[in-house]
Amino acid sequence: MKCPVCKTTDLLMTERRSIEIDYCPDCRGVWLDRGELDKLIAQDDGDGSRRGERALESERQRYKERRDEHRGYQKKRSIFDVFDFD
Repeated sequence: MKCPVCKTTDLLMTERRSIEIDYCPDCRGVWLDRGELDKLIAQDDGDGSRRGERALESERQRYKERRDEHRGYQKKRSIFDVFDFD
């Protein structure tokens, strides 16, 4: 089958999670047959959301740790400090 975008390139086929996916090596377009997107979404509903939650919690923890490192406040120097004015 020819790529609908390129018109000249033959589509290549690969299988992911027992679903055949057609793709174009030139324009990198991806095409699925009827119902295949629904199958991919259904397969991902169980594992994907939990993995996403864990990644989000991990990112929150890293942000909190980084923020705690920068709690100290240094007084900004004034131009008068450079010239030793009192």
